[in-house]
Amino acid sequence: MANDGFIKPVLDILQLVIYGVVLGCILSLGAIGVSLTFGILRFANFAHGDLMTIGAYIGWTLIQPLKFPFWLSLPIACLGAIAVASAADWLIFHRLRRRAPVILLISSFGVALILRSLVQLIWGSDQLVYRQGIQPPLRFAGLTIKPDQIVIVLGAIVLVVALHLFLQHTKTGKAMRAMADNIDLAKVSGINTERVVLWTWVLGAIMACAAGMFLGLDTQLNPSMGWNILLSVFAAAILGGIGSPYGAIAGGLVLGLASELSTLIISPAYKSAVAFAILVAMLIVRPQGLFGGR
Repeated sequence: MANDGFIKPVLDILQLVIYGVVLGCILSLGAIGVSLTFGILRFANFAHGDLMTIGAYIGWTLIQPLKFPFWLSLPIACLGAIAVASAADWLIFHRLRRRAPVILLISSFGVALILRSLVQLIWGSDQLVYRQGIQPPLRFAGLTIKPDQIVIVLGAIVLVVALHLFLQHTKTGKAMRAMADNIDLAKVSGINTERVVLWTWVLGAIMACAAGMFLGLDTQLNPSMGWNILLSVFAAAILGGIGSPYGAIAGGLVLGLASELSTLIISPAYKSAVAFAILVAMLIVRPQGLFGGR
């Protein structure tokens, strides 16, 4: 009986760790896109959350009405998100790139409102799900794991590894890193900065779409889902070091675990406040973030 009294709290904590890792993977993917945009384009893109929503709804169209499998829907939805992000850059951000960063930031709010309105016009305001019915969970050593959670973690790992290989071992990836360090020096070195900007939107859109689809897979879809999680995404990016993709990964995992484990002492209704509290503490103690971003 004494052992049972000790084991149950341990299992409860481990179960929350599983939930935290899943949430952390979603936040990490979203934060990577924010960090890439800030590191290269030098502005905080507040439309990133709604780009996540667009990707999630495109994925829903492929999975539900068209009956595509999830893993086939994900890359196709990413192409749709890339098209939306590229169009926003060509129509709006490209024309304002020489302006002050605050102008770009304000314009990103407008883009966010446009994308959210498009979602409501096309798909409606009702909540949607990728799969109908109850999904039988997997049970292991007293812990419960849903197959969708395994899909989210494995998918995030694959995307992060692919991003690492791209940034470290391709010419474009090295150009992106050089431009993030010093734009003027990158131009003098002959780097095609417009091509790098395009690739920044491509990678950011892929990460946003994946984060949105994984969030929809873990919960439900609604037009405000990306906006509602945007604070946590920015907190993860700032925690890891804004402008650092690798820091965004660490920041997302830390925030995901902290948010879920916080329910041991506070109501789950206040989980989102944990991200804000950690963000404020980090800005006070170490403004450059864990990985020394900008």
